[in-house]
Amino acid sequence: MVIIFQTKPSILAGGVVAGPLEKRSTFSQYFDAISEDERWQMKTNEQGHRKMIQEACEIAMKKAGVKNLEVDFFLGGDLINQMTPTNFAARELAISFIGLFSACATSVSSVIIASLLTELGASNFSIAGASSQHNAVERQFRYPVNYGAQKPATAQWTVTAAGFALIGKHNDNLPSIEAATIGKVIDFGMDDPFHMGAAMAPAAFQTIQSHLEKRKQKFYNYDLILTGDLGQLGLKLLKGMFAESGVKQEELTLIRDAGTEFYGQDEAFQSGASGAGCSAAVFYSYIDQMMRAGRYKRVLLVATGALLSPLSYQQGETIPCTAHAIEITMK
Repeated sequence: MVIIFQTKPSILAGGVVAGPLEKRSTFSQYFDAISEDERWQMKTNEQGHRKMIQEACEIAMKKAGVKNLEVDFFLGGDLINQMTPTNFAARELAISFIGLFSACATSVSSVIIASLLTELGASNFSIAGASSQHNAVERQFRYPVNYGAQKPATAQWTVTAAGFALIGKHNDNLPSIEAATIGKVIDFGMDDPFHMGAAMAPAAFQTIQSHLEKRKQKFYNYDLILTGDLGQLGLKLLKGMFAESGVKQEELTLIRDAGTEFYGQDEAFQSGASGAGCSAAVFYSYIDQMMRAGRYKRVLLVATGALLSPLSYQQGETIPCTAHAIEITMK
């Protein structure tokens, strides 16, 4: 499903906060703040996660000169059971709240809903985004970090970061959301939680292909097509799919992946980065700033999400995935 936004809602400001290890990210210079404590001086990882979300949202509001009482909606989610870090952050922010779960695709699905609310005239200001906290996510989906469990080369590193965008009415001088594609749930039968890139690549392919076809556009109509967190292997698979469909190699260079690039070539992070905060942190810092600087005029952001739970994995289910996209333009 492709949505065309007639009013072209704008990204008024972005707020990105990351953990101490994320200082090693190739994008760290674009982040607004980096904590020296992965728990944000709180007692638990989950409490620190909540504090991180709150701080990112407050930064976005402060940049735009907007107070929380002026914000109509807060839309977001994370990967923890019942999204409690985001729920508790909403309690502190005291903004009308819509919790969303699209796994790592929440960084974009939340912005799509915020843009729809703006388009309908129901909102002047909305905050939308997503987050993840490494230790909390690893404990839930795989093994507690202090177990020291070894991971295969296909695994990706869950990022500790929160990225949120303040969405409002169109402004010619700001990056604006022109269109979006809401992806379907795609399942190619993958069941390995340590090979998420392979599971998510088909969903990214379907969403990008659908967006381009319905928008009557080609790869070269964009300065960049950036996926969220496919990692090195997932990105390779995605490009292979497009190559088989007839896309030229020179056009495939326009596809990049935030997870692949997040930690550079550091082999300690296996196949790259992941987590709902990965795409959110890159989209609402690096991409936002590059567009404001005039480096990019048209970008397609595609966030992918693996819709599994520890229970579904333990029951032998495969991993259904989805991908959502937003087309952002700058005059």
